[in-house]
Amino acid sequence: MELEGKVALVTGGAGGIGTGICEVLAERGCTVLVGYHRSAQDAAALAARLGNSQARHAALAVPVTDTAALAQAASRIAAEQGRLDILVNCHGTTRFVPAADLDALDDELIDRVLATHVRGTFATVRALRSLLVAGGEGLVVNISSIGADLAIGSNIMYCAAKAAVNTMTKSLALALAPAIRVVALSPGLVETEAAKQFEQSFKDAHIARTPLKRLATPRDLGQSVVALATLMTAVTGEIIAVDAGRRMA
Repeated sequence: MELEGKVALVTGGAGGIGTGICEVLAERGCTVLVGYHRSAQDAAALAARLGNSQARHAALAVPVTDTAALAQAASRIAAEQGRLDILVNCHGTTRFVPAADLDALDDELIDRVLATHVRGTFATVRALRSLLVAGGEGLVVNISSIGADLAIGSNIMYCAAKAAVNTMTKSLALALAPAIRVVALSPGLVETEAAKQFEQSFKDAHIARTPLKRLATPRDLGQSVVALATLMTAVTGEIIAVDAGRRMA
């Protein structure tokens, strides 16, 4: 319960990775705000089952590409929680497009991926900055991807967007120090419900190229957030791979 009394917001909290992060934070005593865009019902259900009677878990609308709505979310957090200690930017969107098929990577998808991952991440930090600063030990964790380094992912623009998130993480770490630390966690393929839709041969090939011979799990990401919040308190501006070693291979 080392995070008891702390408040965390996880954008995209009802998604596969976000759910694991929310669960681990709640288990460690944190009050968790499950941020959502369209999945209000899933977010509310997750908040209800997180347990921990001492915490006031709740679902919260956080449409990251809507600056006015982000301001409303910040006001609600201030009124209902009175603080925000941890922000996990776990929102995202993508669609699989073969890298060589440039025509299939249409303008609508490009704009949506960049707006969600890049502008949305920045806008969320901007909207919640004052709350994070108020506590004096704010932590922002951006969920990136090893696609930023490997240039292999769901599509070319997704990889480019995650590379931008990595650079933004470093820039924000410099701009917001010392009151707020900013770190990125960079997973590869994660064992989520969505990953179960992949052909087993694809997953087996991925695992075969991974030194630890397994996929990272959402809870691995959650444990990493906890470590950053409680133990790795001298870390900021870093991009930390949580990928079972896949990036090295």
